[in-house]
Amino acid sequence: MKKLAIITTHPIQYYAPVFKLLQQRGKIAIKVFYTWGEQAGYKHDPGFNKAIQWDIPLLEGYDYKWVENTSVQPGSHHFKGIVNPGLIDEVKEWQPDALLVYGWGYQSHLKLIRYFKGKIPVWFRGDSTLLDEKKGTRSILKSIFLRWVYHHVDYAFYVGTNSKAYFKKYGFKENQLGFAPHAIDNERFSSGKDKETLLLRQKLSIKDSDILVLFAGKMEEKKAPMQLLQAFLSLNRPDVHLLFVGNGQLESELKQRGSVSNNIHFIDFQNQSQMPVIYQACDVFCLPSIGPAETWGLAVNEAMACGKAVLVSDKVGCAVDLVKDHLNGAIFKASNVTDLADKLKDLTADNDLLKKYGEQSRLIIKDWNFTNIALAIENKLLYEADGSH
Repeated sequence: MKKLAIITTHPIQYYAPVFKLLQQRGKIAIKVFYTWGEQAGYKHDPGFNKAIQWDIPLLEGYDYKWVENTSVQPGSHHFKGIVNPGLIDEVKEWQPDALLVYGWGYQSHLKLIRYFKGKIPVWFRGDSTLLDEKKGTRSILKSIFLRWVYHHVDYAFYVGTNSKAYFKKYGFKENQLGFAPHAIDNERFSSGKDKETLLLRQKLSIKDSDILVLFAGKMEEKKAPMQLLQAFLSLNRPDVHLLFVGNGQLESELKQRGSVSNNIHFIDFQNQSQMPVIYQACDVFCLPSIGPAETWGLAVNEAMACGKAVLVSDKVGCAVDLVKDHLNGAIFKASNVTDLADKLKDLTADNDLLKKYGEQSRLIIKDWNFTNIALAIENKLLYEADGSH
């Protein structure tokens, strides 16, 4: 059986189920090397401004190893946060047929990619986009550097239209690219939570006939929750509510400004097991991000799996693939509060239309699933690994 070594920093709720599925399917053998070190299981998330530990199992059903991280400042937020002196030897000892690396921007990951180039096929998965590209000298230097980095990669799995454009700009040819969609656990999110949803709406004093707009995520500048608040206040509709779920640096200011309306609600960060209830309680999910680096927005997948209309800015990486104007939601111009308010007004004008949009969301997101990621990886290893390096 062909063997694939997977290199990633720490257990992530969007990746671990794919590793489990690959092992369950039994077509290939995998081993995941977690490079942050075992201390990554419980970490302070600066975006949420609190320690986060996911309440769904992320280490069950597949083979993995914690690799010792000797960084003096361990973490996935900077290049020297991942330093693994033993990583190359540990991977070599397992004797994989190919290597799949998530993220190159760490000392050990880049060193590993360079070492194995030409020895076994080196594959990469990433979701970077060109949405925040700027012109000038720095951009030219960045382009030269990225082309050098990706010269060491034989094949890249792109997650959508914007990430494919990014890889092509920085040197990948069409035959070096494969589609492995960004996905969430569609079944877990779509599983009916009618009783819990009703209780949540009742707790917030939201009638069945009222419309609830949801923002769920980090309350930070990049996500632009303040702009959503402004747009919502301009609606001035007694039958439309806005719910912010999460925490972060803008939380206090949002609560202060939102106190002018009884239709604006706040709930602290909710863990993974509770999020399906949150999404299912809403009618419209909004991700108003201005960036930079809103490379995808997996919360949009989650809301769509729950059968909800979606409203996103054009700086959200998934917009071009998942959000269809007048079919399942709308896309507005990032940082343009007027455009956001207009689209919000249109969407909240008709509750029946929102339900139709929600059903379309459910249909669109159906094929953006873990199985199609696993198939893309399996097929590459089973049928192409021998001649791809």
